[in-house]
Parts: sequence; C-alpha cells; structure tokens
Amino acid sequence: MFGIEYPIFAFSHCRDVVVAVSRAGGMGVLGALYFTPEELEMELKWIDEHIGGKPYGVDVVMPAKYEGADLGDAEELLGKLQAMIPQQHKDFLENLLAEHGVEPSTESADRVLLGWTDQTARPQVEVALKHPIALLANALGPPPADVVELAHEHGVKVAGLASSAHHALKQEAVGVDIIVAQGTEAGGHTGEVSTMVLIPDVVDAVGEDTIVLAAGGIGRGRQVAAGMALGAEGAWTGSIWLTVEEADTPEQAIPKLLDATSRDTVRSRAWTGKPARFLKTAWTEAWEAENSPGYLPMPMQFMLISDALKRIGRSGDGELVTFPVGQIVGSMNQVKPAAQVVYDLMEEYIEAIERLNKITNED
Repeated sequence: MFGIEYPIFAFSHCRDVVVAVSRAGGMGVLGALYFTPEELEMELKWIDEHIGGKPYGVDVVMPAKYEGADLGDAEELLGKLQAMIPQQHKDFLENLLAEHGVEPSTESADRVLLGWTDQTARPQVEVALKHPIALLANALGPPPADVVELAHEHGVKVAGLASSAHHALKQEAVGVDIIVAQGTEAGGHTGEVSTMVLIPDVVDAVGEDTIVLAAGGIGRGRQVAAGMALGAEGAWTGSIWLTVEEADTPEQAIPKLLDATSRDTVRSRAWTGKPARFLKTAWTEAWEAENSPGYLPMPMQFMLISDALKRIGRSGDGELVTFPVGQIVGSMNQVKPAAQVVYDLMEEYIEAIERLNKITNED
C-alpha cells in the first residue's frame, strides 16, 4: 500500500523523528495537534525537503464528542468555553502550583484551544492535504465522512484509532482504510481493553478487507511479532520515540521517562478531560485527591491547564512534570537514534519469527 520496507508506523510530534523513521524504512506520522495551521505548513514543508521522497503521514484529532461542538466557529467557541471554566477549578490549580513553588505567569496564555475540535482540526486537514502525505490518521472517534472522502480524492489513505471492536466498526462505516487497534497500555488517549485482547477482536470484527495495525505497549520486536500473530499487518508505535536522539521531548521529562517502570503510568483525565495514560506524578495524584474539584470535559480541561504546563516547565520543579507515555516506558531506558530503534525492532521481530518457525518445525 505504501511501499515501505518495514511495517512500523511511528507517531511523533517531532518532525525530525518522522523523517528519521521514514528514511529508515518505516513510516513517520506527524502529530498535528499542537501546531497552528501556519506552523503545520512550515513543519510539513521542512519534512518534504528532508524526507527524500519517502512516505509519511499526518495525525489529527477530530473527536466524535466534545464540549462546545455546537457553539460556533473556532474564535466564538474559544470565548464561550473560557467563560464556562469554573472559578473553583482555577483556584485549585493556582493553589497546587503555589504549593510546588511555581511562579505566577507573566505572559498571556495562548494555545489554550488546540486542534481537538472540528472547528480547529479542519484547517489542519486542509494544510496536510496540500502536501504529498500518504496517510491521514484520526483519533478519538471516527473522522467525519466528508474528511475521509476528501482525503481519498487526494489519493491519501485514512487511518482511525479504535479502542474496541465497536469503535472499529464505526471507523469502518465512514470508509477508513486502516484501523489502529490501540490497547489500554498505550500512551495518550486510550481505552480500557488490553492489546492482547483487542487486536483479535478488531480483526474479526472488520474482516479481511480492512487493514489492522497493532498498537498499545509495542516497543519491542517480539511485540510486533505478537501483533502480527494476532492478525495485525503492522505496528503503530508512539511512546518509544520520546527518548530517541532526534526527539524534542521536554528536557525535564527525559530523566523521568528513562527511569520509569511499566507501573509508573496512570490513566487519567487530568490533561485533556478524556482518559489518557501519563507518567504518574504529583500532578496526576493531585487531580485524584479528595480536595480536587474534578475534571472538566474536553477541551476545557486543557484550556484550564495549558498555561500551568508552561509555568511548570520553566519552574524547575520536577514533582509536577508529567508526560503522555505508555506502559512500554519500562523498556525505554536508553537514548538511541530513531533509525537504530527501527532496526532493533525488526531484528528482534525476525528472531522471534525464526524461533517460532523452529518450534513449529520441531513439532
């Protein structure tokens, strides 16, 4: 379908990682969420100039459900949602920051409303389709049918992330070409079903005509082989690219990621308002405490905390630093070039297949 050498898809918000993986034989997929349309244009232009004609993709977030879906265009939506954030939540957040010595902000807040609404994601799609991308991926529900149709008109395949067989069928119904079956082990937004259970459920539900990629806790070649054995045709990876040499992961988060075990993550709504897996830190614990006012619905939770995240990053206080990452973080204990990670994945994958073939032949 894509002419790639290895069935490895690498989701990353870092353009350097996207290029490195694609040039190594896999397919890099740039997460567009944090970019304005203008910034996304610059990122994709840079990728086009450095990727050497290799295929790559873009990932957007167009949730099926979110607060304010009917409140008008992006500018109108922003103002109305900001007015809906309770003072109780603002006070709780400021008290939490003060407890950890985080200084008050001296700048006006920006990027409080990211591209996880229909109004803000569509401009990102328009920018992406002006470039020679091979794949458009969407998370948090099936993409609008007209977006799928538009991508197909540009010769671009569409992938949808699904955390259950039910969700996969909804993705298939709008015409997506690839289902990314993402188990609960994954970093970021994720469901409740484990990868081992989810993949065969999704494969059986969508049938042979729809490609399924295994996702969630995949960072070793043996895990890629396991996903293929369960019926997937490739692997969608994300967390393992946070600690490669090319990654632009915040400096404060790197030591935490390298030192963490697979038990040091938690599935929480404390970042976006929807369940997502993060490093377990004082931040996630505070939002689960008895005095917490609770979470706001997407996208209001991130609107509330976006400025705080910047302040935490500048403060030097490591206790509140968290980051989206999956349970595979326990294996992410060494910094390597992205290309080396691709080659290591495939080497271990081949070893696993050879071992299984040997066992089968012996029997």
